[in-house]
Amino acid sequence: MLRCTLAVLLLLTPIAATQAEAPRETISVHSRQITEFKVGSEATTFGALEFVGGIEMTSANRLFGALSAIRFLPGGNSFVAVMDTGHWIEGAVIRDEAGRLAGLTDLIATSMTDANGVAQHEKWKVDSEGLALRQGEVIVSFEQSPRVDIYPDPGFSSSPPIGQLSLPFPATELRKNGGLEMLAIAPKDGHLAGAAIVVSERSVDEEDNLLAGILEGPMRGTFTVLRNDPYAVTDGAFLPSGDLLLLERRFNLASGLGMRIRRIPAAEIRPGAVVDGEVLLEADMGYQIDNMEGLDVVTTPGGETRLILVSDDNHSILERNLMLEFRLGAYSN
Repeated sequence: MLRCTLAVLLLLTPIAATQAEAPRETISVHSRQITEFKVGSEATTFGALEFVGGIEMTSANRLFGALSAIRFLPGGNSFVAVMDTGHWIEGAVIRDEAGRLAGLTDLIATSMTDANGVAQHEKWKVDSEGLALRQGEVIVSFEQSPRVDIYPDPGFSSSPPIGQLSLPFPATELRKNGGLEMLAIAPKDGHLAGAAIVVSERSVDEEDNLLAGILEGPMRGTFTVLRNDPYAVTDGAFLPSGDLLLLERRFNLASGLGMRIRRIPAAEIRPGAVVDGEVLLEADMGYQIDNMEGLDVVTTPGGETRLILVSDDNHSILERNLMLEFRLGAYSN
């Protein structure tokens, strides 16, 4: 068992410009390595994915947790994440000698601010669920108060939003606790030309398909994703090929907790389309999963395509904060 203690700096946004520098707090977080994805099995290959490793993270501090989306910077170590409590998390992963996830370091947590530069703490206003990075911008989607805000990069964690992306469908069609969940940026060289894409968690059209949208560019418009009850979309990311990976979660009393990853072909994503794709991975409580909320695609310096998933513990003692890493087979990139 490997345990890593790390410092988290909490930057509390000042309410007034004249207020003194915000207090900082150091938080101890422990990371335990996960070496088996399927409980009690040494198997590493699961369909097109190979399990690389993972960590379970715990902290006595009540702020840590509730991760809803994560995006890695080039190189695959440093990251930006958002919590659905309205906080930014910045940090980096630690790896062991074999290159497997071993812990986190250099974590900084900062309250998001509104257009007036004031930190928001009302859950319905700051329920940040989706996150995307591109040159000069950090983009966040919010669920209960549906919107897609743009922040400057660098400086996003200390800045109010500087703009918004409009939705191609009425926000009134989104369910209060099942609205904008996934936000991702398409590859620049594909037919979506680097546009931001959103997919809802459980909001559907008249055909019971999940509402989704291309927010900008020549293909701007609404499309839908075939809904497979009881699964709900929680996040997604684009592969280098332009295909879209969707992370989905299910929970009911009969079958318990589960997750899966679905691959949507790039060519299918266009206004008016109903998209679907093959399931790359499906897992239940017989595997090391929890309330899986975030997914990112990372290209390593060696050219490998990795998938990194994180869970949302909802600040509950019954759930865990996990980070899992998979390698995508070369033929599947």
